[in-house]
Amino acid sequence: MAHRPFELARTRVSLFEALLRARDERGGKYKILEDHERKPLSYDDIIRAAFALGGKLDMLIKKRETAGILLPTGAGCTVTFFALQAIGRTPAMLNFTAGAMNLRAACEAANVKKILTSRAFIKLGGLEALEKELSKHAKLIYLEDVRKTIDFGDKLIALLKGSFPRLFAAKANPDDTGVILFTSGSYGTPRGAVLSHANIVGNVEQAHAHVPFDPDWVFFNPLPMFHCFGLTGGTMLPLFTGHKVFLFPSPLQVKEIPKLVKETGANVFFATDTFAQQYARNAKDGDLNCIKIMVCGAERVKPETRELYKTRFDVELLEGYGATEASPVIAVNIPGANKHGSVGQFLPGIEWRLEPVPGIEGGQKLFVRGPNVMRGYLDPTKPFGIDLLPQGWHDTGDVVDVDEDGFIRILGRVKRFAKVGGEMVSLNAVESYAQTVWPENLHAAVALPDSRKGERIILFTDNADAKVEDLQAWCKENGASELAIPKRIVVIDTIPVLGSGKTDYVVLQRMAAERFAEAKAA
Repeated sequence: MAHRPFELARTRVSLFEALLRARDERGGKYKILEDHERKPLSYDDIIRAAFALGGKLDMLIKKRETAGILLPTGAGCTVTFFALQAIGRTPAMLNFTAGAMNLRAACEAANVKKILTSRAFIKLGGLEALEKELSKHAKLIYLEDVRKTIDFGDKLIALLKGSFPRLFAAKANPDDTGVILFTSGSYGTPRGAVLSHANIVGNVEQAHAHVPFDPDWVFFNPLPMFHCFGLTGGTMLPLFTGHKVFLFPSPLQVKEIPKLVKETGANVFFATDTFAQQYARNAKDGDLNCIKIMVCGAERVKPETRELYKTRFDVELLEGYGATEASPVIAVNIPGANKHGSVGQFLPGIEWRLEPVPGIEGGQKLFVRGPNVMRGYLDPTKPFGIDLLPQGWHDTGDVVDVDEDGFIRILGRVKRFAKVGGEMVSLNAVESYAQTVWPENLHAAVALPDSRKGERIILFTDNADAKVEDLQAWCKENGASELAIPKRIVVIDTIPVLGSGKTDYVVLQRMAAERFAEAKAA
């Protein structure tokens, strides 16, 4: 197990070239990718399939036209992604869990007129209503129909192109747009992040230099490829570094995934804390013991989740931190340097600075810059317009504390602080207090305007017995601020989550506003 030193020069290639480079290093016949259909693909298979499909898409999608990809994680989505790269088209990864309104806004912002999808996926996912809505604004191209038109001659041409890929692949500047991804939208409308080829390749190289991966380890990725963690960490990282990867279409199959992890002998696994808990609860003894590196991102790792994995599977959970705008990985804990409660140290090549936030003590707002940080956000007012970052600095919106060893502790987003009685209260802290009192349940806090105190805190929970008094008693006993005690606790069946596994605060905010308005009216 060894680190590969981070070399900026290795980031200066296109996504397709990074795939070809990995093929040269591992060998074209090396079986690199498998999905739930259990038909392993070699590097040569992926490249030939990308040229065969790309040849057809070249006639269906105009030059300089962004193509939407609406597909689940798997071999089909990966080949489609590289088919577009081979013909010099930009893919925009569309979040099929975001709802018709958000998806339509995403298509408009990214200038998407054609969407690549699959009839089987639409049917399996029950996405017919979404399909109907999207077809009013864009032309849907079904991959099954395209594949039917690929004949023997097309396969022969793909074979030739696959033998001399650098001759036939579209030339791309590393700083050209490689992919458009949309932020999770946990706090508002998703925004289009414009990531260059060098951003994604750079983040792969940074992660590979920071985390000690054994060359023979197998990756397991159930995260959606419309989410940056699933695209870069779960798919491009293993492909570009020569690690076998098993792609699974949904993180929600909590009974199926632990069995498959055991069956595939997977060693590297990415998840969120919420999903990690569910996998452990549904796993049989021994199912997850093959995991060597399990990185959890998108939300705080709870102490009980850590304990569960350590005692049952002897797996030490590693917490990481990222943002779509940073391709996404910014920091991650590693074996031997794993500080609980932190998200690890910065990846090599990342510059960072902190700025104070009025009213917030103990932490400052984080800004980052580096080879993995996006070009900018899509400017929906101009076709192909990009709102470039000032001097390349991205304002993460996160309030953090960095200790003397460089470990980062996330205190919360600037948006996740409520002003109660003139004091700034972290809503993340409120959630963690509730988690300590009721560890078996899920909780989410939001703030609403309050005419007397500025804002009031509402806690949503799936614990039917949760009472404000119990939380009040715990806060008093443990010296937590009285201002952090929610005014109301609202019990709901399930805490809503986004496709990425993050809490959907937009829905909760709306629910709180409606309930509060009803209470006021009553």
